[in-house]
Amino acid sequence: MAELDARRQKLKADFTKARGYWSTLWDGLLELSPDFFEAYLNFSSVPWRSGPLAPKIKELIYVAIDAATTHLYAPGTRIHMRNALGYGATREEIMEVLQLTAVLGIHTITEGVPMLIAEMQAAGRAAEVAPKPLSPYQERLKAEFTANRGYWSALWDGLLQLSPEFFEAYVQLSSVPWKNGVLEPKIKELIYIAIDASTTHLYLPGLRVHIQNALRHGATVQEIMEVMQLTAVLGIHTITEGVPILLEEAEKAAKPAT
Repeated sequence: MAELDARRQKLKADFTKARGYWSTLWDGLLELSPDFFEAYLNFSSVPWRSGPLAPKIKELIYVAIDAATTHLYAPGTRIHMRNALGYGATREEIMEVLQLTAVLGIHTITEGVPMLIAEMQAAGRAAEVAPKPLSPYQERLKAEFTANRGYWSALWDGLLQLSPEFFEAYVQLSSVPWKNGVLEPKIKELIYIAIDASTTHLYLPGLRVHIQNALRHGATVQEIMEVMQLTAVLGIHTITEGVPILLEEAEKAAKPAT
């Protein structure tokens, strides 16, 4: 046990050095399975040892994937906000990450509208959804989106055709961090990459669009690869949520019946 205790102490010190923090979330895993803890330490530390992104940006990536509506992992959101602040992030920068992440629900539209159009065509009602020349109002909205967001994608064509009013509302919502934000465009696009590549979302059309946008804004392949490496650790929340429950239930089961 003395050797195991010494090993655990070293693993805790190695994690703190590599990742820049310690949390009680890791105590149970370190107690029950130092082998798995060590493997996770090595896995999660790769972008911290050799990645090109600044520590603050790494932590903002973690904030985005933990706060995304497809995950909503509050313990991690708090930890990584605290870490980001410790690395010099401002309240405005973290708020902007939340604004960028909060538009994730629009994928209901970008996935649902093409399906609606296809099913209308299959039902013999293609005329109701047939593309029409854009009105001056629709042309203005398309130009406004392109100016604010820096790109246009065919993903938006169906929404612009079928509900320009809703599209206008989305333009206003999604443009706030682009018009008033403090993060550079490349970092905004890296945030989008992270939430679209997140294991609990995996929205491939958006991922491709935002990789293209990030490259256009000067991102390197190493930076985008690092975003994916940072995002790929999301599965560890099985451990940080499951191990405390295991310890509690095992303790209850070990108590003698009265």
